[in-house]
Amino acid sequence: MENENKKKLDFFEIAKNTIKHKKKLLIIFLLFIFMIPVGIFYFEYRKENQNKTISEKYIIAGIYLASKENLKSKEIYKEIIFKKHNFYSLLALSSILENNLIKNHDELIELFEVVENINLEKNQLDLIKLKKSLYLLKISKKEQGKKLLDEIISDNSKWKDIALELSK
Repeated sequence: MENENKKKLDFFEIAKNTIKHKKKLLIIFLLFIFMIPVGIFYFEYRKENQNKTISEKYIIAGIYLASKENLKSKEIYKEIIFKKHNFYSLLALSSILENNLIKNHDELIELFEVVENINLEKNQLDLIKLKKSLYLLKISKKEQGKKLLDEIISDNSKWKDIALELSK
């Protein structure tokens, strides 16, 4: 029994001495443990703020488009695309295409490339390739358009049937 009490005292003495000698290391460790959740919370808060800002810009661009202020609308849509948001960049590019806001072919192809370089799901990326191939076929760049269609077909994409129809 006395031996057990001595062991307990020894353990507490050792722990006490270790804490005294390694106080700085313990403080750094506790600070690190505290900073991880704070960092995660801040990152999520910032991401949520960015999503709100981009969604508001998308809505504003739509309002400008509805009121026939195409130039302002186009600039906001381009800004959204260059932010490389997974959801709103695709919508902004689609709005530009549907409303024919950009006449310069090179500028529009550049926007396609920006969207293609976003980390997208395979189906979304294939849809962008399909839209790009349709655009290329429309502006008489048939070879590049067919190449994209062949790429979609060979990848066995969800859009394969449509690509096969278009490549005939």
